[in-house]
Amino acid sequence: MALSASGFAAKWKTWRGALGLAALVSMLIAGCATQPSLQPREARPVAKSGTAAMPPPDAIGQSGEFKAASEYRIGPNDLIEINVFQVAELTRSVRVNTQGQISLPLIGTLQAGGRTIGELEGDIAKKLADGYIQNPQVSVFIKEFTSQRVTVEGAVRKPGIYSLTGRTTLLQSLAMSEGLDQLANLQGVVIFRVVNGQKMAAVFDIAAIRAGRAEDPLIYGDDIVVVEQSGRKTALRRFIESVPVFALFRPF
Repeated sequence: MALSASGFAAKWKTWRGALGLAALVSMLIAGCATQPSLQPREARPVAKSGTAAMPPPDAIGQSGEFKAASEYRIGPNDLIEINVFQVAELTRSVRVNTQGQISLPLIGTLQAGGRTIGELEGDIAKKLADGYIQNPQVSVFIKEFTSQRVTVEGAVRKPGIYSLTGRTTLLQSLAMSEGLDQLANLQGVVIFRVVNGQKMAAVFDIAAIRAGRAEDPLIYGDDIVVVEQSGRKTALRRFIESVPVFALFRPF
């Protein structure tokens, strides 16, 4: 059937639109086929200081727990776990009271405060061997060393001395002091620690730790954390400026 000029023009406009749409779809499909697939971002490892750069105090093992043979003296409010080999009924966790005493089945009240781990193990074994258990094997483990404290001072909202209840990191110790104040130098946080009888110090970058670019170090009993205030010229500032590497303990 023949078409009029106006009818042919209308048909041609419709066909041209359909062809254009088909071409556009083809181009998009081709473009998607040649587009390289998106790759996930490569994970960036957190910088670690290493055990040599982060020495713990003499009485602390590399795992962060007290050495069984250390001279650490149990103190009030410490939480200790007592295990008696093959006697599950006597295995329990007990909190040392403010007088340094604990209470155990069969034994009753026993002085734990001021005793080392080895001494307390011997005391418990002796009491149990006195008419209760033949050759008892006792092990003591400190779960929370509450008598251990950290001092936080400088540009923090609430300077003070805080108890450590288990493993505590630098960020956690700063949270105990209710965080940094507005004048704190984020690259000027110093931990003072006695290692092998010598006072040492290391500088840490809190901004890097918060961003995951640096390791959040463990805090130990008797550590002193000092947050330097921006703009102040002090002996601490001179020490910070003299340290070429973060998280590296050196004599102070």
